[in-house]
Amino acid sequence: MTTTARRSRRALRTAGAGAAALLVLSACSSSDTDSSSSNSSASGRLSGSVTVFAAASLKESFTTLGRRFEQAHPGTNVTFSFGGSDSLAASITGGAPADVFASASPKTMKIVTDAQDASGTPVTFVRNQLEIATLPGNPDGIGSLKDLTDKDLKVVLCDKEVPCGAAAQKALDASGLELTPVSYEQDVKSALTKVELKEADAAVVYRTDVRAAGDKVEGVEFPESADAVNDYPITLLKGARNTATAKAFIALVRSAEGQRVLTGAGFLKP
Repeated sequence: MTTTARRSRRALRTAGAGAAALLVLSACSSSDTDSSSSNSSASGRLSGSVTVFAAASLKESFTTLGRRFEQAHPGTNVTFSFGGSDSLAASITGGAPADVFASASPKTMKIVTDAQDASGTPVTFVRNQLEIATLPGNPDGIGSLKDLTDKDLKVVLCDKEVPCGAAAQKALDASGLELTPVSYEQDVKSALTKVELKEADAAVVYRTDVRAAGDKVEGVEFPESADAVNDYPITLLKGARNTATAKAFIALVRSAEGQRVLTGAGFLKP
């Protein structure tokens, strides 16, 4: 073999190796691009669990919104803990794991913000007004807040530390009325249940709860309730484990769809 032939063969081998290297690099680059695109697509899809601590009066509305959220975002799961706003706030500041807090009053929300457990500024998303819940058919003929002061009536109130109890006390104070209930309950649903079970003749609760109870109770409006309307704030919590999905749930609550569900349950627009 001549020197010239050997040189030509070495050149061809070098060129072939270079082309192979270029093909490998091109394949890697293409793979990286595809992977990046796939990750970007995946990151845009909501997934995972969200834990929402919410006032007891929101139970029916939020349960409905939770189902809709899961249907709209397959792979997500919304878990609720309903109760008195003060108890929920205490749990959050005590370290209970939660992503979202929806309170029945700014006062109880302040417990969380003062402890620096809220992420951002809470926003009012609905308001709620009180109503008297009586036995079906209103057999005692209750027609006003003053009627509840009748000593022969068994009346139940929410505890004064709970938003519905604080609002009831505000209405009573504004009317110059004194009322001694047979019991103070830890949340609005517990107060309403006393009437549903006929363990009480009446309870001062939210009109949303009266509506949710259907024919189990009868509602009586009273004008003093206009002076004790509660704002409901909602916030993302600092310890949220699934921030993107939690923010999306809050967005649903505040959206036109969320507002339709809430106002349909009797809540007032913010």
